[in-house]
Amino acid sequence: MNSFADLPFMIGMWPYHPELLATPVPRYTSFPTAAEFGPVSAHLFIEQLEQVASEISLYVHIPFCEKICHYCGCNTAAAGRRHRLETYLDALQREAALLADHLPPNVAVSRLSFGGGSPNAISPLDFARLLSCLTVHFRLASPHISIEVDPRAMSREWAEVIGSSGIARASLGVQTFAPETQASIGRIQPPEMIEQTTAWLRMAGVTSLNYDLMYGLPGQEWSDLEDTLERSCALGADRIALFGYAHVPHLIPRQRVIPADDLPGLDARFEMAARGYEYLTARGYAPVGFDHFALPADPLAIAARDGSLRRNFQGFTDDTAPVLIGIGASAISSFPELLVQNEKNSGRYRMQLSQDRLPVAHGIRRSSDDQARGKVIEALLCQGTADLPQALLREAKPRLAPFLDAGLASLDGARLQIEPGGLPYARSVAALFDPYRQDSQRRFSSAV
Repeated sequence: MNSFADLPFMIGMWPYHPELLATPVPRYTSFPTAAEFGPVSAHLFIEQLEQVASEISLYVHIPFCEKICHYCGCNTAAAGRRHRLETYLDALQREAALLADHLPPNVAVSRLSFGGGSPNAISPLDFARLLSCLTVHFRLASPHISIEVDPRAMSREWAEVIGSSGIARASLGVQTFAPETQASIGRIQPPEMIEQTTAWLRMAGVTSLNYDLMYGLPGQEWSDLEDTLERSCALGADRIALFGYAHVPHLIPRQRVIPADDLPGLDARFEMAARGYEYLTARGYAPVGFDHFALPADPLAIAARDGSLRRNFQGFTDDTAPVLIGIGASAISSFPELLVQNEKNSGRYRMQLSQDRLPVAHGIRRSSDDQARGKVIEALLCQGTADLPQALLREAKPRLAPFLDAGLASLDGARLQIEPGGLPYARSVAALFDPYRQDSQRRFSSAV
């Protein structure tokens, strides 16, 4: 494993300042983050639903996988028992009906996303029935439909359902092509399996295909990641998300089987992120933030160029709908003034819906201050620049000083700009505007 004693101060365009990456920070797929959620009433949620006056996006959570990976931080369980799957799908349909009862009838759905877990952990027929149910209860205005796919559970029948459903966007859980690393994280999927899944999805009409990849995995070195990137490019991925593995076994017990001593240190993680960035941009991928990439004609790259890029619970997105409704256990709904999360436990989730109760569990009301800070954080992560309200500028300026002095960011009046070399520090800079951060060492992941 390389050490930064053997590496230059700069890795490509990126200067290395480990002291500025020392504090773990959120990924900021929302603000405030889920770490700040507390009790919230279903009445408040219903009130927001009834006031929706624009298009919405729907996210449907399938919290099951055929096999559970050691690293996974998602709310998911093994899909071994048919009865559990059937009762969960019944609950999803009941929740959809209850939600639709409270939405104004003219509200159209412009985006529909299926995630998990692995949506293809259920049968193709069950998925078709679920999609039909959503069509009955919601006004689907020729929505963009996307789905997350596990290659280990993919089949020709699933590809046929994806094609007949008009799904044009898919995200494939690849993580790594290295066999030893796959074994260490409990996700064994030979290259032929990923190649076959990719071919099936293309034949089904998927035009925007994302590969989820990871660095910082146990025993992983740059040569392993380089091989994975080379294979991903050769297979024609339209998007690549290159995530740093977040090792938080105190929060995710299944990660305890991964020995911490086998994980690359911060210096090696930084090297992999930097070299990965250089590798992909040199091959024509447009950077979206510092860890997402897309071919220039892909909608995500276009959104990054024209300034319409957003960030939500699925990560970076070209979705501009102001309201996102989450369906399923642990799913989160987002309104301008409210964040609401469903009951996480699928058993309690099913029980509440059997009583015709919306399974609202936690959330937070977004104050005007929260909304102002959220806009700054989102702008920094999506556009790399933000106009700071004077109060936030005064508050953050002393904490910004190390990043400004290092040339990672610059201030022009009230406009804060993250410089090209500051990309891997973007979340750390954004976190300076987050007043909720406490006990970050235990609650959040490494900044790189």
